[in-house]
Amino acid sequence: MPEYGPDSLGPAPWSHRVRILALETSGRSGSVALLQGEPAAGLAVHSEVYLPEDQRAAQCLAPIMKQALNDAGWQPSSLGLIAVTVGPGSFTGLRIGVTTAKTLAYATGAKLVGVSTLAVLAHQSGESADRIWAVLDAQRDELFVQAYSAGGDLVLAPDKTRIRTVNDWLEELQSGDAVTGPVLTKLCVRLPQHVSVVPEAHWQPTARAVGELGWRRFLAGEFDDHFQLVPRYHRRSAAEEKWNRTR
Repeated sequence: MPEYGPDSLGPAPWSHRVRILALETSGRSGSVALLQGEPAAGLAVHSEVYLPEDQRAAQCLAPIMKQALNDAGWQPSSLGLIAVTVGPGSFTGLRIGVTTAKTLAYATGAKLVGVSTLAVLAHQSGESADRIWAVLDAQRDELFVQAYSAGGDLVLAPDKTRIRTVNDWLEELQSGDAVTGPVLTKLCVRLPQHVSVVPEAHWQPTARAVGELGWRRFLAGEFDDHFQLVPRYHRRSAAEEKWNRTR
């Protein structure tokens, strides 16, 4: 079976095997994954490598990405799709991840897709609850929250990403809801008893899940522009808000 990359010829991309690079840099512990998709055979994870927590993504993302491609024997020019988290999350981490993905996609001609960090958390939760809450720390006793409904192996009907105080969000939880996200390390003891908690192993967004959601967008023909894709912070930084107040 031929593989799809910018130099390939022949049938349309969705009839080919597609090499996928996925980047997750929204938090403290990012990751890089290589996947391979083929409509008739599904999606397979080739490898996933986690970034060292004691190093910034600016230091280690490029060399780890390069090593992963070398270990797989993949040339960057053979990539058909690059998927990356676009937020919410760390301002610096998101900028580095999105810039890296855009630069590589532009240089190689690969398709580019941005994926919500909260969608990644809901997708990888594996929950079948009526409503899945993906939550991230927004600092200042606030949270980024988004509710999803689950159907089979698909996470459907997302609510809008909102910023809520911790107390307001806790009051919004209903019986049968499931919750996930790295901020639960601080909030678990405050959750109501009628709420189910996704296993802790799934609280951190992973590049593997980014690649899986990116593959869905690829099959649907949904791609992002190399020049227009930007991180979605959903709020100004504390420094920007302080500057606006002083003005």
